[in-house]
Amino acid sequence: MHENLIAFLFAAGAVVLAEMGDKTQLLAMAFATKYKASKVLLGVFIATVFNHALAVAIGNLITRFEAAQIWIQAIASLSFIFFGLWTIRGDKLEGEENKVSKFGAIATVGIAFFLAEMGDKTQLATIALAAKFPRCPVGILVGTTTGMLIADGIGIIVGVVLCKRIPEKTVKLISAGAFAVFGLIGSYQVARERLHLSLVPTIAILLVLIAITGVSAYLIIKKNKKAEAENRAAIEYCRLKSQNETDEKSEELTI
Repeated sequence: MHENLIAFLFAAGAVVLAEMGDKTQLLAMAFATKYKASKVLLGVFIATVFNHALAVAIGNLITRFEAAQIWIQAIASLSFIFFGLWTIRGDKLEGEENKVSKFGAIATVGIAFFLAEMGDKTQLATIALAAKFPRCPVGILVGTTTGMLIADGIGIIVGVVLCKRIPEKTVKLISAGAFAVFGLIGSYQVARERLHLSLVPTIAILLVLIAITGVSAYLIIKKNKKAEAENRAAIEYCRLKSQNETDEKSEELTI
């Protein structure tokens, strides 16, 4: 019971963090402008249960290979650092809400969410969590589903208001930092409890991971800033071009 509760809380917290600024949260906000919030949440719930049940099954399946237990735990821990970097990179909403529009509201939301979640970091995080807590599949499934409903509920109800007060970049950095901490804690546990390493090599491993994570985060942030600058420049170019064309037409009419 105690382990199931820990698995539930860990899973719910991890998914809430993963969903902040994720494309599926943006998808929830987009659908909320078309359908009732209750129908959107129901569609999210149905899609999440099916999608994450599949992820939990995969996570539990790979833990059956006893010889790979240490590697599975290590990969599961490192994956959280990867998810943190993925969060910094960000996701874009690329028309998922328009891919399935011929069904009813709940079916449309459910199918779109199921497809959007395939290969997404929340599904991969669920697989990693199921591998980390192999004896708590129900706790993981309930936890990840609860986390999705909380995060997407926030996106539906107060997401727009929060975006006006709290910069999206700040939310992503906080979420990414939390993921990195989870990954480092898991890596420490693998080194000490699974590999039985002494404190000195364990600290050395953690320092290397911190350095790699820090450099990767810096490069991703730098790349994002460059892309934003190029996007602003392109928008400004289009604006000036449009203005010049308008001025030229005005001059021709005057002549």
